[in-house]
Amino acid sequence: MTHDPRILVTGGTGYIAGVLIRQLLADGWQVHTTVRDLAREPALRKALGASRGVKKDQLRCFAADLMADAGWAEAAAGCTHVAHVASPLPTGVPRDAMELIVPARDGALRALKAARDAGVQRVVMTSSVAAIAYGHGPGDHHFTERDWTNLAAPGVPPYVQSKTVAERAARDWVAREGGGLAFCTVNPSVVLGPVASADYSASVVIVQSLLQGRIPAMPRIGFGIVDVRDVAELHRLALAAPGMAGERFIACAGFTWLRDIAAVLREELGADARRVPRLELPDWSVRLMAKVSPLVRNAASELGTARHQDASHAREVLGWVPRAPREAIVASARDLIALGVVKR
Repeated sequence: MTHDPRILVTGGTGYIAGVLIRQLLADGWQVHTTVRDLAREPALRKALGASRGVKKDQLRCFAADLMADAGWAEAAAGCTHVAHVASPLPTGVPRDAMELIVPARDGALRALKAARDAGVQRVVMTSSVAAIAYGHGPGDHHFTERDWTNLAAPGVPPYVQSKTVAERAARDWVAREGGGLAFCTVNPSVVLGPVASADYSASVVIVQSLLQGRIPAMPRIGFGIVDVRDVAELHRLALAAPGMAGERFIACAGFTWLRDIAAVLREELGADARRVPRLELPDWSVRLMAKVSPLVRNAASELGTARHQDASHAREVLGWVPRAPREAIVASARDLIALGVVKR
């Protein structure tokens, strides 16, 4: 870019945020980022790696928490753009959905208020296909950005609720109080791809669990998949392109069944995939186990359901071209092995 843009990327220690910050630094942006505790700043700078050759003041860290007001105004001060990426992503299922809903919603509103008050031009928020593709019953579904998750449907998981509530609250707030603030969202599916450190996203646990043999046999479920590098690129495109106010972009490279993810790992990794399961569980057994396990209960509600998420809008409007799911799957697997997270 020809000017001197300054951006706040929230949640700098997160999976997507880390890749986005690397890309922005490489593009010459001045970057502010938030961490819950400034004691994590040295480790963050080391993990980013790309800050080699980057002046120290090109990346500044600020202490801010999704659940508190302190630090947000300072973090946004002087910024022209905000990428609000921070949001809770659990590996388990909380007993109370509000444990995820409150920080996701209130954190988004804190970031937006700080952005407006600082005179920021544009906010790109990381939402999720969780805000688009759930609560529509089992079957074979095809979703676009016009769709919204139906929170009135029974059994909508807490994480899905949190992403839906947070995006709706953000859009309502911008319409009501945003002034001239331009706002849009990027809605990724399951994010895989390169893993820079052992502090990785809960989404990568899918690949880790298959490689470690934690899943002895697979339920008949699947996911949309997208590479983290492509999610970061879509944020960058949405930050720079004209006319983004109100936009919404699905980030998905394609729907993939769990059995096919396992097949890719076996085909590409050889002996390193020796623990990857081959058997698919019959639906009746998953439903039986769901009676005693919340995690299995989530899987049981997904049996046989294919949620295809159409990313053609991002392709047509922004020229975004994602990597194939296979590349993202293999990149996650190889880095988990290289980091020693998965033992050979």
